[in-house]
Amino acid sequence: MLDMNRIRVDAAGLREAVKARGLDFPVERLLETDRVRRELQTRVEAARKSRNECSDAAGNCLRKGLKNEAEFYKEKGRLLNQEVTELELKLSAANAEYSGVLLLAPNLVSPDTPPGTSDVNNVPLRSCGEVPEMAEWTKDHLELGKLHSMIDAAGGVKIAGSRGYILRGEGAMLHRAVQQMAMDFLTGRGFEPVEVPVAVKEHAMMQAGFFPQGRDQTYSVNDGEFHLAGTAEVPLVAYLSGEILDVTHPVKLAAASACFRSEAGSAGRDVRGLYRVHQFAKVEQVVVCKDDITTAEALLNEITGNAEQILQMLELPYRVVAVCAGDMGHKAYKQYDIETWMPSRQAYGETHSSSLLLDYQARRANIRFRDGEGRPRYCYTLNNTAVATPRILIPLLEHHQKEDGSICIPQALQPYMHGRKELKPEAVR
Repeated sequence: MLDMNRIRVDAAGLREAVKARGLDFPVERLLETDRVRRELQTRVEAARKSRNECSDAAGNCLRKGLKNEAEFYKEKGRLLNQEVTELELKLSAANAEYSGVLLLAPNLVSPDTPPGTSDVNNVPLRSCGEVPEMAEWTKDHLELGKLHSMIDAAGGVKIAGSRGYILRGEGAMLHRAVQQMAMDFLTGRGFEPVEVPVAVKEHAMMQAGFFPQGRDQTYSVNDGEFHLAGTAEVPLVAYLSGEILDVTHPVKLAAASACFRSEAGSAGRDVRGLYRVHQFAKVEQVVVCKDDITTAEALLNEITGNAEQILQMLELPYRVVAVCAGDMGHKAYKQYDIETWMPSRQAYGETHSSSLLLDYQARRANIRFRDGEGRPRYCYTLNNTAVATPRILIPLLEHHQKEDGSICIPQALQPYMHGRKELKPEAVR
């Protein structure tokens, strides 16, 4: 959530962020609810002080034998106690209203975030690898999956309905291999591997900033007691919640987990293939650092570079784009996406995302560090998708196919595929 002290001083910054994102968030209502609850807090404290003074005065009078004066202060104290009770009820309601509005407030937007309303306004920053010509014999990933008996879309629909899929044999091996390759790469870069729950409590979704806005994208179970996380970012942030961390060196965590997304609002979009599915797996990077923008910007470039390096290891052409304000997640201050070339789509498709959140997430989760004077301060948090599968299998299969239907395995991935250099369909084995 936002730093309200900052918003009171610079409400224009929030107004600009809301406008840039194309949202209708009620900035003035936030300011008013904040004013009302602060005013009530002052009144409650004043009434409590007066009540306590009356109690002290009544006691002093009784000790001096001044019964009439003591009764006067007792009665006045009784009335003040009623006032305190009434004001506390109003304050509780005002705090609840204020908190509800504040939780819906988006993050501020970095000065170098491009303007725009959708992904068409995202700005390409750099690209790597050559985009191949699509030959007449080029097959899409589903055709290759069928040829190699590694993808069974119909079987997935049979079990789970629309957007279900089954990975078999070499498909399942590739799915696991890219995750383990990514995890090994990140641990070599100083990230601590963590295994996390994916069914989380309500507070975990709130702390990570996925609720209340993202409820429609989330599967809930057991009458809402648990929610299936769409990224390991959720349990990792919740794990650090309430802690005062040593961020002399940034805390770097990596987790591979199953992920779930309802894809609400995407009816009819990307229904064929593995691009947009309900269940998938991700290797997620989560970084926590001190509240220094220079440090945070450097870490954003670092975790984005890690994802780029993984794509280079997979020998896939990609580009990095600066996400515009209108396409950026509500909790991000600054965001980069990495899009990988997908031959069957004849376009780049998003496969990775990197976000800098400043202290927006840490305030929700109460993640802090101590500064040089020992004072607790809120950390900055960042996250990145190191790899997401099965989406990454789309370019992996399509880009590395040969005319006879064989699929070359990138050198970096071969140790995770038992040393195999290529996959051959049965017809050419």
